[in-house]
Amino acid sequence: MTAADHKVDYGPLTSLIGKWVGETGLDVAPDHDCEPCERKFIDELTFVGVGHVSNAGKQSLLAVKYHQLVKHCEDQNVLHDQIGHWLYEPSTGIVMHSLTIPRGVCVLAGGTAKTDGANVVFDVEANRGNETFGILQSPFMDQNARTDSFQMTLTVTGDQLTYRQSTKLFIYGKQFDHVDSSELRRVQN
Repeated sequence: MTAADHKVDYGPLTSLIGKWVGETGLDVAPDHDCEPCERKFIDELTFVGVGHVSNAGKQSLLAVKYHQLVKHCEDQNVLHDQIGHWLYEPSTGIVMHSLTIPRGVCVLAGGTAKTDGANVVFDVEANRGNETFGILQSPFMDQNARTDSFQMTLTVTGDQLTYRQSTKLFIYGKQFDHVDSSELRRVQN
């Protein structure tokens, strides 16, 4: 976070800012037979405040950009590299999560952030074909590993962050629920 970021009230997004590291991730993804295959992973998430964003002079958002890097536990090979933004609209309470992965997939998920005691809980989702909170993908991905829906619950409690995301895929001729979950700790503000 830069010195200027301390002057911005990011609302619920404030809880995200910093660098997070996790060593207990679990990826449940389909193998070539479309059977569940479990792989353990380590991940790193870095959130940086962007500040206020104005749209058409009528909408005011707060933005936090992020980068997530996920590696296999056994060989440290990169499994997943993702960039995006978390956005908060104070006037409506809407939270948005935009993400891009270098496989030709982009998602804009929408939902809420709720504070429950010491917890800040973000719930967002997107669906293929939805014109506002939807999923775009390359022709190859649409034909071979189509993402039909995305749902994520992310909870921050102090310096602990947990998430579970479920992506419904149509892959290898079958529908599959691809689930990633992890618990991370903040190592830097």
